[in-house]
Amino acid sequence: MNDIFNYSRRRSSVAHVASVDVGGDNPVRLQSMNNTTTTDVEASVAQALRIAAAGADIDRLTAQGVREAQAMGEIRRRLREAGCTMPLVADIHFNPRAAFAAAETVDKVRINPGNFVDPGRVFKQIEYTDEQYAAELRKIADTFGPFLDICRRNHTAVRIGVNHGSLSDRIMSRYGDTPAGMVESAMEFLRVARDRDFTDIVISIKASNTVVMVETVRRLVAAMEAEGMAFPLHLGVTEAGDGEDGRVRSAVGIGTLLAHGIGDTIRVSLSEEPEAEIPVARELVDYIAARASAPHIEARAVEGYDPLAPAPRHSRAIGNAGGGNVPVVPGLDEIEAPLLRLDASVGPEAVAAAAKGAPDHVVVLTSHHDNPVGEVAAAIHGMMRACADNPVVVCLDYGDLEPEKVVIRASADFGTLLLDGLVDGVEIRAAKMDAEAIGRLSLGILQAARRRVSRTEFVSCPGCGRTMFDLQATVKVVKAATSHLKGLKIAVMGCIVNGPGEMADADYGYVGAAAGNVSLYRGKVAVEKNIPSEQAVDRLVALIKADGRWTDPQA
Repeated sequence: MNDIFNYSRRRSSVAHVASVDVGGDNPVRLQSMNNTTTTDVEASVAQALRIAAAGADIDRLTAQGVREAQAMGEIRRRLREAGCTMPLVADIHFNPRAAFAAAETVDKVRINPGNFVDPGRVFKQIEYTDEQYAAELRKIADTFGPFLDICRRNHTAVRIGVNHGSLSDRIMSRYGDTPAGMVESAMEFLRVARDRDFTDIVISIKASNTVVMVETVRRLVAAMEAEGMAFPLHLGVTEAGDGEDGRVRSAVGIGTLLAHGIGDTIRVSLSEEPEAEIPVARELVDYIAARASAPHIEARAVEGYDPLAPAPRHSRAIGNAGGGNVPVVPGLDEIEAPLLRLDASVGPEAVAAAAKGAPDHVVVLTSHHDNPVGEVAAAIHGMMRACADNPVVVCLDYGDLEPEKVVIRASADFGTLLLDGLVDGVEIRAAKMDAEAIGRLSLGILQAARRRVSRTEFVSCPGCGRTMFDLQATVKVVKAATSHLKGLKIAVMGCIVNGPGEMADADYGYVGAAAGNVSLYRGKVAVEKNIPSEQAVDRLVALIKADGRWTDPQA
């Protein structure tokens, strides 16, 4: 693992995706995905050109079958005629035949190890003997190996894309729906690629839960290092949603990993037009990459610190801060304790000494370093080494930056500190944002990091050619009906491929079943199928009421 205080990129191998190289010394590449019907070549070409014009390096389209895979060949041809060299990726679920066809027509093929060889999930516990398990692994080699041979002949790259909640029943039988299971699902396929000396591989391992996503990617890096692999990584938070919530959740998850040097290509998945994803990704990547030239931070981690799965720092409760309290937000919360404001630039030892000298104070740490997260983390590790257990609130000032930039930067900064388990409170300062906007952003970051629940959480896919309804409009209607239900997690998924599995831990799911029809889920169980879409929101509300989880919105 990299130095946790100073920024440097993880050194990966290089995957060649047509004219774009991913990994190694290459910049972090930006990706998006069409939401057009893939067989509508005209619409798909037009949207791909808009995505390229927005600054994307790579674009992806869904290929449910051979027909879509072949259509992608025509889309690619027309893009090249238009002077656009942006590589195209075929997104494959459940249909190896489509993957084999796409390998001959596009620049890269994305497969999901959870359903490329294994049968579709039935969400039942199935026991496998060691012999049966080994036989299933041989099936992977027998199917994935010939696919790699076709890719090699056609100079086609491969993305192995694991999603939380779409693991095979076989993996689930041994590991459960866990980071360990997600890592092993990827490693099974990577071993086949290594044994066949196929190197044009990129891996993505995603979840809508940022805690799961970050831990899983970190564990995948460690697993690859242990087996002598260094494949490049694609980062993303699945089903992040739209608006500020989607940007916050994406920046918390992706930003945390980028801050620790992990990630060679990213997609910010928003339930908006695909080209809207690129400026967000650009801002996030550029903000983190600038830390490469920041002054070096002299620090050392506390003994026993595990960067793969950092344990939350132990702090003593002082008033309503620290200990078992939810993280505080100055301006929204009245901190019931005296404050000790310190600049982390004085160094870890000085911060620790000051904190030890004021044991009844909440420490408020600030930083003006070019890598503020690293400097603050160094100071807190200094406190941990000195056994100074004061609660720590971090205050970062974003000056007169535009609010759109503050949302992305603050989410990445505080997301890193929260997911690394270091802080007890969040204080954001931004001259161009009022107190209400800052408070909303602060609570959004805390919720995205799974540290403080203050609102309904919505999970929604970005949409693609498989989507069965107007996703963007539907998300707005569902939010309008249910956004007052604090503590519930509601998923809006365009098709059955992205639900029920990929909405993994949602309380309720609104899932496209067919054109004009919706199925409703309680957890992973379909409780109403094929409801006319015009009735679906009312039926969702009725389901929540029947479960006793509804409250009327306040007037």
